Amino acid sequence: PRVQPVRMLPGARPRAAKPPPFVPAGQSTQMIVGADGTDDRTILASSATLYGSYGLRRVYYSAFSPIPDAASALPLRAPPLVREHRLYQADWLMRFYGYGHAEIVPGEGGLLRLDVDPKLAWALAHPERFPVDLNRAPRELLLRVPGLGVGSVDKLLQARRVRRLRPEDLRALRVPAGKVLPFVLLDGYRPPKMEAIAAPPPPAQQASLFA
Repeated sequence: PRVQPVRMLPGARPRAAKPPPFVPAGQSTQMIVGADGTDDRTILASSATLYGSYGLRRVYYSAFSPIPDAASALPLRAPPLVREHRLYQADWLMRFYGYGHAEIVPGEGGLLRLDVDPKLAWALAHPERFPVDLNRAPRELLLRVPGLGVGSVDKLLQARRVRRLRPEDLRALRVPAGKVLPFVLLDGYRPPKMEAIAAPPPPAQQASLFA
């Protein structure tokens, strides 16, 4: 049989196919770290703006790598690779732990500490916020305890609905007790004073990249 052509009804218009959304998984961007004198506070502030105002899914950080015969404005050596790692850790704290970018970086210097991770650095700089009572503290405070991740906090919240938590419960729940115990209160346990834990943080320093 002969195939009849499709007839359009009077006034009808063909339905245009909708274009696929731009980058369905969400947009991301990358920042090169150490190519100029921009400090970590400024980098994280930019990331916070990109997340909050522009809805970016992810910001990536990449340490600058010198190339031969580069422009004289570029540094001659790469920044410490650990700086890139610390920025990723700080970014994680902003996205999943409720930290503001301004509180992660110390007030002086504008650089993250390289010797400890940003969460521990924040805790050592704020001894007045510790110890945190694991049997009573809300979730947002538990997330500030060094050694406690999102999964560990959820397990602790579930366990304390059933019983009062003691030090041995941390190990049973596979929580890193060595990292957590200096910063928390539990039934039958009180940590040493924060002064015994926190040595005065050294000033953030970075060797000149242009030397």
